[in-house]
Amino acid sequence: MGRLSDFERLARMPDKARERVLAGLNGAAAEALAHDWNWLARPEQRAPEGGWRIWLMMAGRGFGKTRAGAEWVRGVAESDPGARIALVGATLGEARAVMVEGASGLLSIAPWWNRPVFAPALRKLVWPNGAVATLFGAAEPESLRGPQFSHGWADEIAKWAGGEAVWDNLMMGMRLGDGPRVLATTTPRPVPLVRGLVARAKDAGNDGDVVVTRGRTADNASHLAEGFVEAMERSYGGTRLGRQELEGELIAEVEGALWSRGLLEGCRVAHVRSALVRVVVAVDPPASAHGDACGIVVAGLGDDGRAYVIADASVEGATPEGWARAVASAALLHGADRVVAEANNGGAMVESVLRAAEAGLPVRLVHASRGKVARAEPVAALYEAGRVAHRGVFGALEDEMCGMVLGGSYMGPGRSPDRADALVWALTELMLGRRGEARVRAV
Repeated sequence: MGRLSDFERLARMPDKARERVLAGLNGAAAEALAHDWNWLARPEQRAPEGGWRIWLMMAGRGFGKTRAGAEWVRGVAESDPGARIALVGATLGEARAVMVEGASGLLSIAPWWNRPVFAPALRKLVWPNGAVATLFGAAEPESLRGPQFSHGWADEIAKWAGGEAVWDNLMMGMRLGDGPRVLATTTPRPVPLVRGLVARAKDAGNDGDVVVTRGRTADNASHLAEGFVEAMERSYGGTRLGRQELEGELIAEVEGALWSRGLLEGCRVAHVRSALVRVVVAVDPPASAHGDACGIVVAGLGDDGRAYVIADASVEGATPEGWARAVASAALLHGADRVVAEANNGGAMVESVLRAAEAGLPVRLVHASRGKVARAEPVAALYEAGRVAHRGVFGALEDEMCGMVLGGSYMGPGRSPDRADALVWALTELMLGRRGEARVRAV
């Protein structure tokens, strides 16, 4: 849960304490307070401090991005009569319907005593002090050529049809005033424009001209319909769509990756509906006692000829005894008939540690003659052929899979795809290696 606004803290006070605070306000003061964004906003909805030029607010749906954008524009307009503000939506219609006339748009949040006049035919809002905002649609990038601005609000930039071309035209028009600034609000999608801004913020550091604010749908739960967040979590929690649309996470596609996010979403199932004739636990042991994670993945072979990834039991920062116990527990829990463990880094040690954790553990050591990505290529082909399914969502594992690139490189997360390598060993054993003795189990 995100930090609370002053208003939300007041609402959570005991009744008597809240009444004492409100009793000290007269009508005018109470009305002014009801329109005071510094009072109403959560900290992450307020403009960041510092000398930024671009503020990227990248958050889940319902976070309050539109309200934050409208309030930022309102604050600029009310404090600067010379402000010339660009309001750029995905289309001109969306700019009007969401940014101006929407429930959280500029007309809705404006106090009656300082309300701008909207002239739809001219695509302009004019404040009583002379500040002007002009509407544009990203579907018409050439409309941004020529005009000059001191500030800009760019909404849902991840869905702009013109993408970087529209953004470039907007930024080239930011040449009025002492310090032109742009606020970009968007639900994250890994389009080049969004990825480029995030990379600039990361590279620039605290003194850079791009600042990124992130947030989740749940941060604004007190202003959403009752039960909405819980319903969304039940339906989409952990999925790629949920991570992007609810958690506000930027999930990038790596060019040339062996697995795509779309491919993995397409192979997801809620239940294994066939009997499993084999179950294996595959282990990619860490190279040192406190090195990388120990990849531990459980997979089964169905009597329908399809492989099912059942669990990711990987552990991080564990001692050899710790990860060996995790392997033994996974094998016992899922009724595995074999543990497949990579033995390149101290094979005898790996086997002895596993057998010490569970004397009867059926261990088979495998030796890697090729790199992790090369071993993964034939397994990725099984996914392409629709021969592998994931029972549920395995976020950390799937992130590693989508970071393995054709040709041998790994683009992260982390230094090494330990979980993904364990998955490769498991599916190689089930689908590409020796089948062994068939035993029927139900899940």
